[in-house]
Amino acid sequence: MKKSLRCIALPLLGVAAGAHAQSSVTLYGSLDAGIGYVSNLHGSSAFLAQQGTYQADRWGLMGVEDLGGGLKSVFKLESGFSTISGAMSSAGTLFNRQAYVGLSDQRIGTITLGRQTDFHFEMLGPLSTAQALGDFSAFHPGNIDGLGNTVPVQLTNTVKFRSQTYSGLTFGAMYGFTNTASSTTGHSISFGATYANGPLNLAAAYSEYQRRTLNIAGGLGLTTFQGVNLAGGAPFVADRVKNAGIGGSYRLGAITLHGLVTQVRIERNGQMDNYRTIDGGINFQLTPAYQIDAGAWTTTLSGKRWTQLTLANVYALSKTTQLYADLMVEQASQGAVASTLGIGTSSSKRQTVVLTGIHHLF
Repeated sequence: MKKSLRCIALPLLGVAAGAHAQSSVTLYGSLDAGIGYVSNLHGSSAFLAQQGTYQADRWGLMGVEDLGGGLKSVFKLESGFSTISGAMSSAGTLFNRQAYVGLSDQRIGTITLGRQTDFHFEMLGPLSTAQALGDFSAFHPGNIDGLGNTVPVQLTNTVKFRSQTYSGLTFGAMYGFTNTASSTTGHSISFGATYANGPLNLAAAYSEYQRRTLNIAGGLGLTTFQGVNLAGGAPFVADRVKNAGIGGSYRLGAITLHGLVTQVRIERNGQMDNYRTIDGGINFQLTPAYQIDAGAWTTTLSGKRWTQLTLANVYALSKTTQLYADLMVEQASQGAVASTLGIGTSSSKRQTVVLTGIHHLF
Protein backbone atom coordinates (compact mmCIF):
# COMPACT_ATOMS: atom_id res chain seq x y z
CA MET A 1 0.00 0.00 0.00
CA LYS A 2 2.76 2.43 0.94
CA LYS A 3 4.61 1.59 -2.27
CA SER A 4 1.46 2.31 -4.31
CA LEU A 5 1.01 5.67 -2.61
CA ARG A 6 4.62 6.55 -3.38
CA CYS A 7 4.11 5.65 -7.03
CA ILE A 8 1.15 8.06 -7.18
CA ALA A 9 2.65 10.84 -5.06
CA LEU A 10 6.03 11.14 -6.77
CA PRO A 11 4.65 12.02 -10.23
CA LEU A 12 2.23 14.51 -8.62
CA LEU A 13 5.08 16.16 -6.76
CA GLY A 14 6.98 16.37 -10.01
CA VAL A 15 4.06 18.11 -11.70
CA ALA A 16 3.71 20.54 -8.77
CA ALA A 17 7.42 21.31 -8.82
CA GLY A 18 7.30 21.95 -12.55
CA ALA A 19 4.32 24.27 -12.17
CA HIS A 20 6.04 26.12 -9.33
CA ALA A 21 9.17 26.61 -11.44
CA GLN A 22 7.08 28.44 -14.08
CA SER A 23 5.28 30.72 -11.59
CA SER A 24 6.39 33.62 -9.39
CA VAL A 25 4.81 35.82 -6.73
CA THR A 26 6.52 39.04 -5.60
CA LEU A 27 5.92 40.96 -2.38
CA TYR A 28 6.82 44.64 -2.78
CA GLY A 29 6.20 47.98 -1.11
CA SER A 30 7.12 51.60 -0.46
CA LEU A 31 7.61 53.38 2.88
CA ASP A 32 7.92 57.16 3.01
CA ALA A 33 7.86 59.44 6.06
CA GLY A 34 9.11 62.90 6.89
CA ILE A 35 8.37 66.27 8.40
CA GLY A 36 7.15 69.50 6.89
CA TYR A 37 6.57 73.20 7.42
CA VAL A 38 3.57 75.14 6.06
CA SER A 39 3.55 78.93 6.06
CA ASN A 40 -0.26 79.17 6.13
CA LEU A 41 -2.54 76.25 6.96
CA HIS A 42 -6.09 77.49 7.62
CA GLY A 43 -4.64 80.81 8.81
CA SER A 44 -1.60 79.73 10.85
CA SER A 45 1.87 78.38 10.20
CA ALA A 46 2.37 74.73 11.15
CA PHE A 47 4.89 71.92 11.45
CA LEU A 48 3.59 68.47 10.60
CA ALA A 49 4.50 64.83 10.08
CA GLN A 50 4.06 63.90 6.45
CA GLN A 51 3.82 60.58 4.56
CA GLY A 52 4.03 59.45 0.98
CA THR A 53 5.73 62.54 -0.43
CA TYR A 54 8.40 60.97 -2.67
CA GLN A 55 6.30 57.90 -3.46
CA ALA A 56 2.95 56.74 -2.16
CA ASP A 57 3.02 54.40 0.84
CA ARG A 58 1.86 51.01 -0.36
CA TRP A 59 2.42 47.27 -0.27
CA GLY A 60 1.34 44.64 -2.71
CA LEU A 61 1.56 41.21 -4.27
CA MET A 62 2.00 40.59 -7.98
CA GLY A 63 2.36 37.31 -9.75
CA VAL A 64 2.80 35.68 -13.12
CA GLU A 65 2.40 32.12 -14.37
CA ASP A 66 3.85 30.95 -17.68
CA LEU A 67 1.09 29.05 -19.49
CA GLY A 68 3.24 28.26 -22.53
CA GLY A 69 3.16 29.48 -26.11
CA GLY A 70 3.89 33.08 -25.07
CA LEU A 71 0.78 33.25 -22.85
CA LYS A 72 0.91 34.14 -19.13
CA SER A 73 -1.61 34.71 -16.36
CA VAL A 74 -0.97 37.84 -14.26
CA PHE A 75 -2.40 39.38 -11.11
CA LYS A 76 -1.80 42.33 -8.79
CA LEU A 77 -3.12 43.24 -5.34
CA GLU A 78 -2.00 46.62 -3.98
CA SER A 79 -2.95 48.46 -0.79
CA GLY A 80 -2.21 52.07 0.12
CA PHE A 81 -1.58 53.07 3.72
CA SER A 82 0.09 55.71 5.88
CA THR A 83 3.54 54.98 7.31
CA ILE A 84 3.14 57.62 10.03
CA SER A 85 -0.21 56.30 11.29
CA GLY A 86 -0.50 52.76 9.93
CA ALA A 87 -4.03 53.48 8.66
CA MET A 88 -5.32 52.34 5.26
CA SER A 89 -5.68 55.01 2.57
CA SER A 90 -9.33 54.07 2.06
CA ALA A 91 -11.11 52.76 5.13
CA GLY A 92 -12.85 49.45 4.54
CA THR A 93 -11.09 48.72 1.23
CA LEU A 94 -8.02 46.54 1.73
CA PHE A 95 -6.67 46.61 -1.83
CA ASN A 96 -7.63 50.23 -2.38
CA ARG A 97 -5.05 50.97 -5.08
CA GLN A 98 -5.29 48.02 -7.46
CA ALA A 99 -6.78 44.52 -7.57
CA TYR A 100 -6.85 42.73 -10.91
CA VAL A 101 -6.26 39.44 -12.71
CA GLY A 102 -5.76 38.76 -16.41
CA LEU A 103 -3.86 37.24 -19.30
CA SER A 104 -0.78 38.51 -21.14
CA ASP A 105 0.29 37.49 -24.65
CA GLN A 106 3.81 38.39 -25.73
CA ARG A 107 2.68 39.17 -29.29
CA ILE A 108 -0.55 41.11 -28.63
CA GLY A 109 -0.71 42.59 -25.12
CA THR A 110 -2.34 42.26 -21.71
CA ILE A 111 -6.00 42.21 -20.71
CA THR A 112 -6.94 42.58 -17.02
CA LEU A 113 -10.16 42.82 -15.00
CA GLY A 114 -10.77 44.44 -11.60
CA ARG A 115 -9.90 47.68 -9.78
CA GLN A 116 -7.36 49.59 -11.90
CA THR A 117 -5.91 52.98 -12.78
CA ASP A 118 -6.78 54.85 -15.98
CA PHE A 119 -4.28 55.98 -18.60
CA HIS A 120 -3.94 59.53 -17.26
CA PHE A 121 -2.05 58.23 -14.24
CA GLU A 122 -0.34 55.40 -16.09
CA MET A 123 0.85 57.18 -19.25
CA LEU A 124 0.65 60.95 -18.63
CA GLY A 125 1.52 60.95 -14.93
CA PRO A 126 5.26 60.19 -15.39
CA LEU A 127 5.59 63.39 -17.47
CA SER A 128 4.17 65.65 -14.75
CA THR A 129 6.24 67.78 -12.38
CA ALA A 130 4.97 65.73 -9.43
CA GLN A 131 6.06 62.32 -10.70
CA ALA A 132 9.19 63.54 -12.47
CA LEU A 133 10.40 65.34 -9.33
CA GLY A 134 9.05 62.77 -6.86
CA ASP A 135 6.68 65.04 -4.92
CA PHE A 136 3.04 64.10 -4.40
CA SER A 137 2.19 67.63 -3.26
CA ALA A 138 3.29 68.97 -6.66
CA PHE A 139 0.29 67.41 -8.41
CA HIS A 140 -2.28 69.86 -9.72
CA PRO A 141 -4.97 71.37 -7.43
CA GLY A 142 -7.45 68.77 -6.24
CA ASN A 143 -6.00 66.21 -8.67
CA ILE A 144 -8.96 66.96 -10.95
CA ASP A 145 -7.02 65.69 -13.99
CA GLY A 146 -6.24 62.39 -12.23
CA LEU A 147 -2.45 62.32 -12.59
CA GLY A 148 -1.99 61.54 -8.87
CA ASN A 149 -2.92 57.92 -8.17
CA THR A 150 -3.66 57.87 -4.45
CA VAL A 151 -6.29 60.63 -4.20
CA PRO A 152 -7.64 58.12 -5.55
CA VAL A 153 -8.47 57.83 -9.25
CA GLN A 154 -8.72 54.04 -9.25
CA LEU A 155 -11.73 52.69 -11.08
CA THR A 156 -13.66 49.57 -10.07
CA ASN A 157 -15.40 46.91 -12.17
CA THR A 158 -13.15 47.57 -15.17
CA VAL A 159 -11.73 45.62 -18.09
CA LYS A 160 -8.48 47.00 -19.49
CA PHE A 161 -6.25 46.25 -22.48
CA ARG A 162 -2.67 47.42 -22.95
CA SER A 163 -0.84 46.45 -26.13
CA GLN A 164 2.70 45.26 -26.55
CA THR A 165 5.11 47.86 -27.95
CA TYR A 166 5.30 48.07 -31.73
CA SER A 167 8.14 50.23 -33.12
CA GLY A 168 8.04 52.34 -29.96
CA LEU A 169 4.22 52.70 -29.90
CA THR A 170 2.03 51.34 -27.07
CA PHE A 171 -1.73 51.89 -26.80
CA GLY A 172 -4.53 50.90 -24.46
CA ALA A 173 -8.24 51.07 -23.71
CA MET A 174 -10.38 50.56 -20.59
CA TYR A 175 -14.10 50.26 -19.87
CA GLY A 176 -15.72 50.58 -16.45
CA PHE A 177 -19.09 48.93 -15.71
CA THR A 178 -21.75 50.47 -13.45
CA ASN A 179 -22.87 47.05 -12.18
CA THR A 180 -26.40 48.43 -11.86
CA ALA A 181 -29.42 48.38 -14.16
CA SER A 182 -30.16 52.12 -14.23
CA SER A 183 -27.49 54.24 -12.53
CA THR A 184 -24.62 55.74 -14.53
CA THR A 185 -22.45 56.19 -11.44
CA GLY A 186 -19.12 54.47 -12.04
CA HIS A 187 -19.44 54.20 -15.82
CA SER A 188 -16.12 55.16 -17.41
CA ILE A 189 -13.95 54.81 -20.50
CA SER A 190 -10.26 55.55 -20.92
CA PHE A 191 -7.82 55.50 -23.84
CA GLY A 192 -4.10 56.13 -23.94
CA ALA A 193 -0.99 55.86 -26.08
CA THR A 194 2.77 56.32 -25.65
CA TYR A 195 5.63 56.58 -28.11
CA ALA A 196 9.31 56.14 -27.24
CA ASN A 197 12.26 56.69 -29.58
CA GLY A 198 15.66 57.04 -27.93
CA PRO A 199 15.64 60.13 -25.69
CA LEU A 200 12.11 61.14 -26.78
CA ASN A 201 8.93 60.06 -24.97
CA LEU A 202 5.40 61.15 -25.88
CA ALA A 203 2.04 60.31 -24.31
CA ALA A 204 -1.65 61.14 -24.73
CA ALA A 205 -4.79 60.10 -22.85
CA TYR A 206 -8.54 60.67 -22.98
CA SER A 207 -11.14 59.53 -20.42
CA GLU A 208 -14.82 60.06 -19.66
CA TYR A 209 -16.55 59.45 -16.32
CA GLN A 210 -20.24 59.54 -15.36
CA ARG A 211 -21.43 60.82 -11.94
CA ARG A 212 -17.89 61.42 -10.73
CA THR A 213 -17.03 62.95 -7.34
CA LEU A 214 -14.38 65.70 -7.59
CA ASN A 215 -12.26 67.24 -4.83
CA ILE A 216 -13.34 70.82 -5.50
CA ALA A 217 -13.75 72.04 -1.91
CA GLY A 218 -10.73 70.45 -0.22
CA GLY A 219 -8.49 70.50 -3.30
CA LEU A 220 -9.13 74.03 -4.58
CA GLY A 221 -10.55 75.71 -1.50
CA LEU A 222 -13.77 76.77 -3.28
CA THR A 223 -16.91 77.22 -1.20
CA THR A 224 -19.30 77.16 -4.18
CA PHE A 225 -19.04 75.71 -7.69
CA GLN A 226 -21.69 75.45 -10.43
CA GLY A 227 -24.36 76.45 -7.93
CA VAL A 228 -23.42 73.80 -5.35
CA ASN A 229 -22.71 74.93 -1.77
CA LEU A 230 -19.38 73.34 -0.79
CA ALA A 231 -19.07 74.88 2.67
CA GLY A 232 -17.61 72.47 5.20
CA GLY A 233 -15.94 70.40 2.49
CA ALA A 234 -19.14 69.05 0.94
CA PRO A 235 -18.53 66.75 -2.05
CA PHE A 236 -19.15 67.87 -5.63
CA VAL A 237 -20.58 65.23 -7.97
CA ALA A 238 -20.34 66.03 -11.69
CA ASP A 239 -22.84 64.55 -14.15
CA ARG A 240 -20.06 64.00 -16.69
CA VAL A 241 -16.30 64.59 -16.73
CA LYS A 242 -14.23 64.60 -19.94
CA ASN A 243 -10.48 64.46 -19.32
CA ALA A 244 -7.85 64.91 -22.05
CA GLY A 245 -4.08 65.43 -21.97
CA ILE A 246 -0.87 65.25 -23.96
CA GLY A 247 2.78 65.48 -22.91
CA GLY A 248 6.36 64.55 -23.57
CA SER A 249 9.93 64.40 -22.28
CA TYR A 250 13.38 64.62 -23.84
CA ARG A 251 16.68 63.49 -22.33
CA LEU A 252 19.91 65.41 -23.04
CA GLY A 253 22.67 63.58 -21.19
CA ALA A 254 22.24 64.35 -17.50
CA ILE A 255 19.31 66.70 -18.19
CA THR A 256 15.69 65.67 -18.79
CA LEU A 257 13.03 68.13 -19.93
CA HIS A 258 9.35 67.29 -19.42
CA GLY A 259 6.01 68.96 -20.01
CA LEU A 260 2.29 68.33 -20.47
CA VAL A 261 -1.08 69.99 -20.97
CA THR A 262 -4.40 68.73 -19.57
CA GLN A 263 -7.99 69.89 -19.89
CA VAL A 264 -10.92 68.56 -17.86
CA ARG A 265 -14.46 69.47 -18.87
CA ILE A 266 -16.82 69.40 -15.86
CA GLU A 267 -20.57 69.23 -16.56
CA ARG A 268 -23.47 69.43 -14.09
CA ASN A 269 -27.12 70.40 -14.57
CA GLY A 270 -26.43 72.03 -17.93
CA GLN A 271 -23.42 74.03 -16.67
CA MET A 272 -19.90 73.49 -17.99
CA ASP A 273 -16.44 74.61 -16.82
CA ASN A 274 -12.94 73.74 -18.02
CA TYR A 275 -10.07 72.92 -15.65
CA ARG A 276 -6.87 73.58 -17.65
CA THR A 277 -3.25 73.01 -16.64
CA ILE A 278 0.13 73.67 -18.27
CA ASP A 279 3.00 71.84 -16.53
CA GLY A 280 6.74 71.68 -17.22
CA GLY A 281 10.12 71.15 -15.60
CA ILE A 282 13.72 70.02 -15.74
CA ASN A 283 15.73 67.32 -13.93
CA PHE A 284 19.51 67.52 -13.38
CA GLN A 285 21.30 64.25 -12.54
CA LEU A 286 24.41 65.89 -11.06
CA THR A 287 25.98 62.63 -9.88
CA PRO A 288 24.74 59.01 -9.94
CA ALA A 289 23.46 59.59 -6.40
CA TYR A 290 22.35 63.25 -6.41
CA GLN A 291 19.57 64.90 -8.41
CA ILE A 292 18.24 68.48 -8.40
CA ASP A 293 14.90 69.17 -10.10
CA ALA A 294 12.67 72.14 -10.78
CA GLY A 295 9.14 72.32 -12.12
CA ALA A 296 6.10 74.57 -12.32
CA TRP A 297 2.47 74.47 -13.36
CA THR A 298 -0.43 76.87 -13.72
CA THR A 299 -4.11 75.84 -13.51
CA THR A 300 -7.28 77.77 -14.35
CA LEU A 301 -10.91 77.03 -13.46
CA SER A 302 -13.99 79.24 -13.50
CA GLY A 303 -11.99 82.46 -13.88
CA LYS A 304 -9.53 81.61 -11.09
CA ARG A 305 -5.85 80.62 -11.34
CA TRP A 306 -3.42 78.61 -9.20
CA THR A 307 0.33 78.57 -9.93
CA GLN A 308 2.99 76.52 -8.16
CA LEU A 309 6.80 76.35 -8.33
CA THR A 310 8.60 73.28 -6.94
CA LEU A 311 12.31 72.73 -6.22
CA ALA A 312 13.41 69.22 -5.25
CA ASN A 313 16.64 67.63 -4.02
CA VAL A 314 17.00 63.84 -3.96
CA TYR A 315 20.03 61.95 -2.65
CA ALA A 316 20.14 58.18 -3.13
CA LEU A 317 21.79 56.29 -0.29
CA SER A 318 21.25 53.11 -2.33
CA LYS A 319 19.03 51.86 -5.15
CA THR A 320 16.15 51.46 -2.70
CA THR A 321 16.65 54.26 -0.13
CA GLN A 322 16.51 58.01 -0.81
CA LEU A 323 16.62 61.22 1.21
CA TYR A 324 14.70 64.20 -0.16
CA ALA A 325 14.04 67.89 0.55
CA ASP A 326 11.45 69.88 -1.42
CA LEU A 327 10.27 73.49 -1.53
CA MET A 328 6.88 74.49 -2.99
CA VAL A 329 5.46 77.98 -3.38
CA GLU A 330 1.86 78.33 -4.57
CA GLN A 331 0.09 81.54 -5.58
CA ALA A 332 -3.65 81.86 -6.27
CA SER A 333 -5.50 84.63 -8.07
CA GLN A 334 -7.95 87.07 -6.51
CA GLY A 335 -10.99 85.25 -5.17
CA ALA A 336 -9.14 81.95 -4.66
CA VAL A 337 -6.91 80.54 -1.93
CA ALA A 338 -3.71 78.52 -2.27
CA SER A 339 -4.18 74.81 -1.59
CA THR A 340 -1.18 72.46 -1.86
CA LEU A 341 -2.30 68.90 -2.55
CA GLY A 342 -2.08 66.66 0.50
CA ILE A 343 -1.36 69.62 2.81
CA GLY A 344 -4.55 71.70 3.03
CA THR A 345 -5.80 75.17 2.20
CA SER A 346 -4.30 78.52 3.07
CA SER A 347 -6.41 81.41 4.32
CA SER A 348 -4.75 83.64 1.70
CA LYS A 349 -3.59 83.60 -1.90
CA ARG A 350 -0.10 82.29 -1.00
CA GLN A 351 1.26 79.15 0.61
CA THR A 352 4.85 77.96 1.08
CA VAL A 353 5.58 74.32 1.95
CA VAL A 354 8.88 72.64 2.85
CA LEU A 355 8.97 68.84 3.01
CA THR A 356 11.88 66.56 3.88
CA GLY A 357 12.03 62.85 4.60
CA ILE A 358 13.24 59.35 3.79
CA HIS A 359 11.85 56.86 1.28
CA HIS A 360 12.52 53.13 1.06
CA LEU A 361 11.44 50.51 -1.49
CA PHE A 362 11.31 46.79 -0.85
